[in-house]
Amino acid sequence: METSPAPVHPGGRPAAMRFIMLVVLIDMLAVGVISPVLPALVGVFTTSPAEQTYWYGVVAFSYAVACFFGAPVLGALSDRYGRRPVLLLGFCGLAFNFFMTALSTSVWMLVASRIVGGAMQANAAVANAYVADITPPQERAKRFGMLGAMFGIGFILGPVIGGILGGIDPHLPFFVAGTLALLNLAYGYFVLPESLPLERRRAFDWKRANPFSALKELAQLKGVGALVAVLGCAALAQFSLYTTWVLYTTFKFGWGPSQNGWSLFAIGLVSAIVQGGLLGRLLKHYGAKRLAVMGLLSSTLSFVAFGLVTEGWMMYVVIAANILGNTITASLQGLVSGAAHHDNQGQTMGSVSSLNSLMAVVAPTLAAPLLGLVSHLPHGDWRIGTPMFFSAALQALALAFAIAHFRKQRRARLAAKAA
Repeated sequence: METSPAPVHPGGRPAAMRFIMLVVLIDMLAVGVISPVLPALVGVFTTSPAEQTYWYGVVAFSYAVACFFGAPVLGALSDRYGRRPVLLLGFCGLAFNFFMTALSTSVWMLVASRIVGGAMQANAAVANAYVADITPPQERAKRFGMLGAMFGIGFILGPVIGGILGGIDPHLPFFVAGTLALLNLAYGYFVLPESLPLERRRAFDWKRANPFSALKELAQLKGVGALVAVLGCAALAQFSLYTTWVLYTTFKFGWGPSQNGWSLFAIGLVSAIVQGGLLGRLLKHYGAKRLAVMGLLSSTLSFVAFGLVTEGWMMYVVIAANILGNTITASLQGLVSGAAHHDNQGQTMGSVSSLNSLMAVVAPTLAAPLLGLVSHLPHGDWRIGTPMFFSAALQALALAFAIAHFRKQRRARLAAKAA
């Protein structure tokens, strides 16, 4: 199968890559700004920890449902009309979402704003397709890692800024994030080049844009198969962590927006160091398959540790120790992208994004109630870590699926060679 990328123009790949990295950085900076304060904003409209946990789960669920249905549609639209216009549409959706959230006067306005923002937020999927357009297959995992580093840097700066601003007013970070989204829109409009040539575009098909059909096609890609289950379990574990992190640390250690901002800073810092500096060497030494297995094992142990720690500073030790856990996404995305045809990268990355969104839909319905059940317990009680233990079990399941899948591939290769 032909998998060579479609270059923007001869010699133009480094510049285009720098463009998309900056786009992702600003995008994730805007998202990172709101992460430590969104639960607190929900708390403004609720009267108890249990109620706050419930409605925060509803807000997260609403956003994820919109992403689930929107991602494959926008991914398919990017295959038809190009990456650039769909990215610009996503920036508009982000800006509207942030400003509407900032102006919300009830929890239902929060839910509505997150639905709109989720439906139009395809930036991650389209950015991945953009990178696949301009990158040879053997380099994609490394390039996806570079994007992951930009995600990490966004979470280095964003949560700290959000924590500081949220300490002043819980609405303020959303105005800042909306402004950043508008800056990204302007940058993309005036600077970002198109990566998908006209001759490699494909007609839009509503059947392919259906998220369930998209997931089915993803599973049927040669070389992917059970990796869909690996991606799903790993994503569900991560989104369960994201859903409960701020409230978990608040209930267990009594942290506020500032402390949560710094903890997310630490997560982003480790992610940026690994994906921006170490990933290329790790991939070269171990390969994407082996690195994915090692990352899943590291992440499983880290989730257990997150649930068991008794002091807030211990969370930072676990974050620093989970170096390999930050290689999972880039390794798996590189494997999936390499299995897809060059004119189907937008659809494929949209399907991966849709799978992630589906897991983001499921996560609040499982993790938030788990945390709600233990929210009444005193600070430091190990049972508050129940959502973390749930995530550890999911990562362990993903690890089992990955090992089985790679062993099956190895047996098939040996059988073909023997024949």
